Amino acid sequence: MTGMLTRRLPDCRPLLADPGDLTLVFQPIVDLARARVAGYEALSRFPGTAGPEVWFAAAADAGIAAELEALALHKALAAVPGLPLDTFLTVNVGPHLLGTRPVQEAFATRPDLRRVVVELTEHAPVSDLSALRVQVAALRARGALVALDDTGSGWSGLQQLAALRPQLVKLDRSLVAGADSDPVRMALAEMVDEFAGRIDAWLLAEGIETRGELAAFCRLGVPLAQGWLLGRPAAGFAPLDPDVAALVRGHTARARTASTVASLLRPVRQCEVTEASPGVPPVVLVGPHGEPLALRLADPRTGQAHTAPVSLRAHPTDDVAATLHRALTRSPAQRFDPVVCTDAAGAVLGLLRVEDLASAAAAR
Repeated sequence: MTGMLTRRLPDCRPLLADPGDLTLVFQPIVDLARARVAGYEALSRFPGTAGPEVWFAAAADAGIAAELEALALHKALAAVPGLPLDTFLTVNVGPHLLGTRPVQEAFATRPDLRRVVVELTEHAPVSDLSALRVQVAALRARGALVALDDTGSGWSGLQQLAALRPQLVKLDRSLVAGADSDPVRMALAEMVDEFAGRIDAWLLAEGIETRGELAAFCRLGVPLAQGWLLGRPAAGFAPLDPDVAALVRGHTARARTASTVASLLRPVRQCEVTEASPGVPPVVLVGPHGEPLALRLADPRTGQAHTAPVSLRAHPTDDVAATLHRALTRSPAQRFDPVVCTDAAGAVLGLLRVEDLASAAAAR
């Protein structure tokens, strides 16, 4: 049986002495919101120290680019049954090679392509977009998803391949590296994120190597990421390291807090509304069950204390910009009064100043 399988593998001589010279490793792709592995990317490895890009370039020079790509596909598709539950496997294919006989034969070895994501690299030339659409549609009909790889590394083909409506858009490492300290790169990343949203695709940040990069893309709300910080390529389908999972959860939680009013809460004293002397403002006057009934505030011009109604409440998970909009659309008399923040049971957690909301919204 093994011999029959070997004979069906593409012949990559003279580049490879044996099909076993090409091996695969699998790098985890992390769901940042859940701090778990969502999928794996199949990566080719070869003898010696030269990187895969050198080998694939050599294969193109030798006229066996399709055969080498098909060999990698054969091995990747054979690994699909061993995927952990609720994960997918991404495989790389040059769009110019997708319709070649060796690549088509490799895909034919697995009629059911569910849990397989076909990555089409953006910078490879596409001479016949109509034919590529037909080939992609055939893969989708068998359950495959489509990803646009290396997005941002070569903008010329982006709009063309966007017509394929990929379900996944991978942000190239050239935009991810140092994006946390480079406003231009971060702006380009945000443009790609907006592009992915317009075509209803998920964005994947590729090449996350530092905590700063992870924090930046958590703040951007990118759902998926991969890179050496999150998990290095391994021979099998490795789970997410517990320390990495904790790191991801921490950054995700901080990113959520930064975009919500919880980070802007200011403490405030509470007094029952029946008390004769509530003390120095600001004070929240509460009822018998701790519910906010009124505010005791000081006029910023005269310093005179006065009682104002609770004109707006917010929950700590409310969005900053949305809360600011609600505050500024109140009646003129209460427009700049503090917003009372309460928990789900209605208990007072603190106050939100309108100027703090405005500063935070402007910084986003």
